Amino acid sequence: MGQTLAQKIIAAHLVDGEMRPGCEVGLRIDQTLTQDATGTMAYLEFEAMGLARVRTELSVAYVDHNTLQSGFMNADDHRYLRTVAKKIGVRYSRPGNGICHQVHLERFARPGKTLIGSDSHTPTAGGIGCLAIGAGGLDVAVAMGGGAYYIPYPKATLVRLSGALRPMVSAKDVILAVLREMSVKGGVGKIVEYGGDGVKALSVPQRATITNMGAELGATTSIFPSDETTRAFLKAQGREADYLPLAADADAEYDEVIEIDLSALEPLAACPHSPDNVKPVKSLAMTKVDQVCIGSCTNSSYTDLMTVAEILRGKTVCPEVSLSIAPGSRQVLSMLSANGALTALIDAGARILESACGPCIGMGQSPNSAGVSLRTFNRNFEGRSGTRDAGVYLVSPETAAASCLTGYLTDPTTLPAMAPIAMPEAFPINDNMIDLPASESEAGAVEVLRGPNIKPLPTARPLADTMELPCLLKVGDNITTDHIMPAGSKILPYRSNIPHLANYCFEVCDPDFPQRALEANGGIIVGGANYGQGSSREHAALVPLYLGVRAVVAVSFARIHKANLVNVGILPLEFVNAADIKKLALGDVLVLSGVMGALCGKTVTMTDKITGAAVSLRCDISARQAKILRAGGLLQYTCHTA
Repeated sequence: MGQTLAQKIIAAHLVDGEMRPGCEVGLRIDQTLTQDATGTMAYLEFEAMGLARVRTELSVAYVDHNTLQSGFMNADDHRYLRTVAKKIGVRYSRPGNGICHQVHLERFARPGKTLIGSDSHTPTAGGIGCLAIGAGGLDVAVAMGGGAYYIPYPKATLVRLSGALRPMVSAKDVILAVLREMSVKGGVGKIVEYGGDGVKALSVPQRATITNMGAELGATTSIFPSDETTRAFLKAQGREADYLPLAADADAEYDEVIEIDLSALEPLAACPHSPDNVKPVKSLAMTKVDQVCIGSCTNSSYTDLMTVAEILRGKTVCPEVSLSIAPGSRQVLSMLSANGALTALIDAGARILESACGPCIGMGQSPNSAGVSLRTFNRNFEGRSGTRDAGVYLVSPETAAASCLTGYLTDPTTLPAMAPIAMPEAFPINDNMIDLPASESEAGAVEVLRGPNIKPLPTARPLADTMELPCLLKVGDNITTDHIMPAGSKILPYRSNIPHLANYCFEVCDPDFPQRALEANGGIIVGGANYGQGSSREHAALVPLYLGVRAVVAVSFARIHKANLVNVGILPLEFVNAADIKKLALGDVLVLSGVMGALCGKTVTMTDKITGAAVSLRCDISARQAKILRAGGLLQYTCHTA
């Protein structure tokens, strides 16, 4: 039996475990990336391991999230990132150089390589045939130190594409169609591969849009073959030597196959408040629009923004709509400026933002109260925009551009058809905003500069076989990391200050949670299915740890968040019978018995002292993760075993 594309890359990088269902596999990591919202913690963790230099082929620190410098905090963190990167052998992409995933796709990602990043949308690089996986910052720190990255051996899903997209239908509509089919938890434990004759009709940026939003499926990653289209993109970026042809074997077997006819797709929109709440745009035609935001790591490529420029050229944005556009990289912005497209956007009434994540991570551009915001982004979770009662719709650049002209959600296929934007034969190459690290001989003279906002890492208390703890919080299904640890301009500057961040933990669900948790001096969170979906931010585990959370009991967990809980030393437990969640309530005193046995695969019993109800729980982790929990977290485990 042949191998899938992902299986070939896994086999070439396997350093531990067996490639079979139910096993955990350890992979050698070629490249890492961090961004500034998660990077400070990752580099603090790397320093805590006592290593002098990174041991990967390439590691890059990007500054793209916390670029709004309304106080000293972000500037101090940027200075820390710049100096620590210089010292330990990491390239540093300065503020303004662009969004990590867009820049990495352009300048660094390579077919056949492994990449992990402290950002859940790292699979963007799957568009170029790279096995790219989002991970917690501590996992990235370990990989930078030469350690393996571990994942449960994934199932294989093939999305077989046929046909070609019609005019004004885009790659965003492809991934929205997949989300409609699979849901936000349908990809958990799977790698999604794209194949079929339809692949050749998609450019690398289009493929990257699709793999980017594979994160919303809960998938381990998504990946496209590396073919002549890949070669042409790399050649245009001056990197043809990085090309490697890669494809699944003809007789590869998949656990599931999804068929999508590209020619049958229509413009789609993800309606509030979930990326899988997908409907045809034409069915939403009476929806009045207040704001349109174009950009993010999903849809800010040169071809995306050139398409928007051509739709808007010579026209004016509806006076009741605020339009903002953030080019994904300085390369994209430079090209738009050079060919006049930037002028067309400005003349139409667009507000041009810097090349950064911006509104996607809640850094500005919050919509008006109860407003409708169309965004070419990847997430529309409640409150993520900065406006609690806003309705955020995820759409393609074509739909966004058409709608900002009419003031209503508009199907772009109703506009006159325009020729697709051709990929450039050569991109302008200017890497002067990417600082190279000091050499090993010079690194000793580099001083790492820390500001007062950088606080020590919290540490876990040892687990006991029996623990009596209150239920500090009970939440439902699909709780996101935005629920647990919100983003936004008020909070992101404190990503290296866990004590301050703790004030905002679960603010969306229960603003009294932080104080209640601190007063309890230890407790349990109870959650529903797919707990911790969304971002890779390990703050959603570190902050509960600081607040005294000892265990999270859920119906099921999202992959990255579950790993992050283990990495910081919080016990992740799952109901043997999902209906048992109804037996537990906020404030109940819960007694966990047999915790150490649970780490060995045995069932643990939890008794409610208030009601007398007993529930059975399991700790579905690997033997390695059990050792991590016994050690008090991955950092302690790594330092002890190094």
